Amino acid sequence: MTEGNISKRIALFALPIFIGQLFQQMYNIADSLVVGNFLGKQSLAAVSSSGSLIFLIVGFIYGVFVGAGVVIGRYYGAQKYDMVHKAVHTTVAFGLAAGVFLTVFGIIFTPHILRLMKTPEDVLPESVRYFRFYFLGSIGNVLYNAFNGIFQARGDSRHPLYYLIIASLTNVLLDLLFVGVFGMGIAGAAVATAISQFLSAGISLYKLTHVNDVHRISIKSIRFDRQLLKEVLATGLPTGVQNSVIGFANVIVQSNINVFGSDAMAGCGAYSKLEGFAFLPVTSFSVSLTTFTSQNLGAKKYDRVKKGAAFGLASGVILAEIIGILFVLLAPQLIGLFDKSPEVVAFGVKQARTEALFYCLLSYSHCMAGIIRGAGKTTVPMLVMLICWCVIRVTYISITTRFIPDISVIFWAYPLTWFLSSVAFTVYFFKADWMHNFERQEQKMLEKNGQ
Repeated sequence: MTEGNISKRIALFALPIFIGQLFQQMYNIADSLVVGNFLGKQSLAAVSSSGSLIFLIVGFIYGVFVGAGVVIGRYYGAQKYDMVHKAVHTTVAFGLAAGVFLTVFGIIFTPHILRLMKTPEDVLPESVRYFRFYFLGSIGNVLYNAFNGIFQARGDSRHPLYYLIIASLTNVLLDLLFVGVFGMGIAGAAVATAISQFLSAGISLYKLTHVNDVHRISIKSIRFDRQLLKEVLATGLPTGVQNSVIGFANVIVQSNINVFGSDAMAGCGAYSKLEGFAFLPVTSFSVSLTTFTSQNLGAKKYDRVKKGAAFGLASGVILAEIIGILFVLLAPQLIGLFDKSPEVVAFGVKQARTEALFYCLLSYSHCMAGIIRGAGKTTVPMLVMLICWCVIRVTYISITTRFIPDISVIFWAYPLTWFLSSVAFTVYFFKADWMHNFERQEQKMLEKNGQ
């Protein structure tokens, strides 16, 4: 990432992530498609209630792995390979501990959280069943994300793609087998997901223990290094908190949607699964920009960072908006893939046609956050998203729905807060002069050393 044509490097790194996220999205919607078509809208509502809760719990851990990737990428760019080794094994150790915690937490507290989310009684039993089986795969899910962060920090986005494709196809086949053939119901969909998560983690681990490079994993070396753990947590915790806060805000949003009944839950749940496709360019370019920025700052190539930021931002925004336009045009047909009930389709279409044309703002905010995060300034994205995507979003919904009890009010919360975060990131990026701080620090070091 520190040599060669900038746009080509970013695009070639982003493309496998894009394809991988495409399969990840297929992975995510497989449960809903199979459940909706085989088990009906009540079961679809049960699965649909899971997205915001899963993101709340898993988002924190994933954020820490983003921080780990930044640390590994910076040391790799600076060619400090002994530190890369320690950071890699500290990341894996944290993944194991976090996976065990999530499994226990999810199984024990799922019913309590779902009740706090005002999940309707007719949906609650199946929601609890789905969640508890889903969390049995937490270790596999967490470790795959840890391994994925290691691959991407090294500049390798191809191998995670291959393993994700294998896991995605496995999940679809097992969904059809467990739900459609064996009649295991909603639990079958969750078990299929858990097995697929362990499969992707297992293949990734095998590769990383056999690769002939500095990021190779040695089972005997998996342990916490106190210095590196502090550095990983210092970089990753703000992103983890940011994800959890966004997840918490979305749980509150989901609670407000639940009040409108199971049709709204199913329709909005179908939309949320499809919305993941808008995140394809968002995620691919955001992750690419984080890796690109961290490696080039480590190599002290500041001009490359600026040019890469401009290319990545433009590409992510344009692609996200194209997807948004297609989504608006095809919303009835897409929502109907999950459940053809007119009431369910109507809710999903209304949300799509309220939010989709503003995907450009969503992409812009995430790409800006990726650039700033790659520079190690992880507190800034956390604060912007905490204020805009949590405090303002929740406050707006809580107040407005009291006077206007219309579900459209909830849908508009997203474009409004995406716009506010975009403005905040733009002001910081162009006014805070943070990039020049790196250049000035290097110049001072050169002057100090008499160079």
